[in-house]
Amino acid sequence: MARKAFSRSDRMADQIQRDLAELIRTGLKDPRVGWVTITSVECTRDYSHAKIFYTVMGEGKREITQEALEHSAGFLRKELGRGLSVYTVPQLHFVYDESIERGVYMSRLISDVSEVDAKNRDKLGEDE
Repeated sequence: MARKAFSRSDRMADQIQRDLAELIRTGLKDPRVGWVTITSVECTRDYSHAKIFYTVMGEGKREITQEALEHSAGFLRKELGRGLSVYTVPQLHFVYDESIERGVYMSRLISDVSEVDAKNRDKLGEDE
């Protein structure tokens, strides 16, 4: 079976994701940035821009974390450049990843529907 070769931009995005996660965890001293998880990174083909998708633990921390990440984007970019072997380090654009929240919401809806369905089946069984 042939293995799918990953493009250089995919490998670059993976490297940026790993490096940024470590930088945010150990190098960022901004108290507004709490438990941030980098979920994925998308790089443009010329590596000039990178979309950083992240999630945050805690309901009210989303806006504060977004501001803190945007504020520290220059520092993170500079530190990222020390570890990457590219001519141009991409501009970092932070985007909140809502997919996890959406997944939890959908799971809760499915559970609620299953619960109602089970009650209706039990009710029908009692009527007979």
